[in-house]
Amino acid sequence: MDVLPLVGLVAASAAVAGAARRTPVPAPLLLVTVGLIASYLPGVPTYTLDAHIVLPLLLPPLLYTAAVDSSYLDLRANLRPVALLSVGYVLFATVAVGWLAYRLVPDLPLTAALVLGAVVAPPDAVTAAAIARRVGLPGRVTTVLQGESLVNDATAITAYKVAVAAAVGEGMSWGAAIGDFLLAAVGGVAVGLALMVPLHWLRTHLKEALLQNTLSLLIPFVAYAAAEHVHASGVLAVVVVALYLGHRAWQVDFATRLQEAAVWKMVAFVLESAVFALIGLQLPFVLKGLGAYAVGDAVRYAVAVFLAVVVVRFIWVYPATYLPRWLSKRIREREPDTGWTAPLIVSWAGMRGVVSLAIAFSIPLAMSDGSPFPARNLVLFLTFTTVIGTLVVQGLSLPLLVRVLKLPGRDAKAQTLAEAQAQSEASAAAEARLDELLADRRNQLPGPLADRLRTVLERRRNAVWERLGAANPLTGESADDTYRRLAREMIEAERSVFVTLRDERRIDDEMLRTLLRRLDLEEAAAYREESDAP
Repeated sequence: MDVLPLVGLVAASAAVAGAARRTPVPAPLLLVTVGLIASYLPGVPTYTLDAHIVLPLLLPPLLYTAAVDSSYLDLRANLRPVALLSVGYVLFATVAVGWLAYRLVPDLPLTAALVLGAVVAPPDAVTAAAIARRVGLPGRVTTVLQGESLVNDATAITAYKVAVAAAVGEGMSWGAAIGDFLLAAVGGVAVGLALMVPLHWLRTHLKEALLQNTLSLLIPFVAYAAAEHVHASGVLAVVVVALYLGHRAWQVDFATRLQEAAVWKMVAFVLESAVFALIGLQLPFVLKGLGAYAVGDAVRYAVAVFLAVVVVRFIWVYPATYLPRWLSKRIREREPDTGWTAPLIVSWAGMRGVVSLAIAFSIPLAMSDGSPFPARNLVLFLTFTTVIGTLVVQGLSLPLLVRVLKLPGRDAKAQTLAEAQAQSEASAAAEARLDELLADRRNQLPGPLADRLRTVLERRRNAVWERLGAANPLTGESADDTYRRLAREMIEAERSVFVTLRDERRIDDEMLRTLLRRLDLEEAAAYREESDAP
């Protein structure tokens, strides 16, 4: 097996994603564009999406990273709008887009049109998270979009299976279809609930960070495979487990959290980059399969389906936003007022992604009687153009729309104030605990060491408050920023001395690694990553 094309794909997509960070263009859009261009360059291998690889091997870790970083409490508080989008909208879009395709394309059976509707119905979890992070959407809008994209794949995959069964002639009654949907939904949640506590127990009882992180990498695949084995929704199982583990992450030791954050950040970066590049690289394969359809007709169908996908989302989102509030006094009292701008953003942020393409590529080649699946290649083409259209048109215009609407983002000052108050309360508790411990003769320390503990605690308490104060007029830094920079400079000076001593053979490499690890931990404590600061 030649692994060079795979290595080339990962390396090239990572390089493009890294370059995108220096441009105003979101990485997913740049990756798709480069993939489209590269697909026609001489020497570039042919990459085709295989649903048997994308769904069980790429989708679980991508869903896991998105879900584990989500807020269980925020999702629970927004359960109604999330459910209306992830279930109600997907089913509505399946029927609406499928009916339009049936009326538009000559000789396209209704069952095959509904397959197309189910394929293009779900907005993509990876795309939603990537775009939301880049444009800085308001907190509640981001929560709703992320919650929708975590669950809607399960609805779409189930609807797709029902439509395919009807299309290939296996037959399925409405009762059987509803039963399959309930089995997938309830079964997926049940598998997730059954796995989450044992998996969390393992995470908290394994003593080595290396083993804990190995388990962490296996968790999404275990949850997905276990659910699919009993014909339930692997997507829901992964999401349930990830939300629970993310909510309980504080119970895992610090070494695991530090290592796990770095590992999953790398995994998500590599997979997201490769996935978006793969979308663009599908163009030659999709065009080659059009066959009997004239290019002009295919383009006309593609524009119509793309517009239908966009318009249908608006048709669903606005009534789903306002009708429950108008009909229920309880909802009006419990949920904040919603203007017209938030539903507009939610409607426009319905980008499709690799899951739609993977589902489309899994459409069977033949019916139960051996005849070809009707219009399979056209369905692939329409799915591809819809994915590209939503990514390019909506993805590129979404940041501009957010700026034009002047949506209020997160209040940085209010967040810093809340952080400072939380740190102050925590520091008071820690100081009280320190006094209690030092009162015990078994814990007596020399005065300088006890003072050092108090000094570190005081610096943590003051660091957040200092961000609210005046900055250094010469550097623009807060006192805490200056402290961390000077601490890093001092650590770098120590590191240089250790390396020089090793080069002079005054210490060996094993001692050097021990000393450097100690400095690394000191630096991690003294200098937080810039991405963690508001």
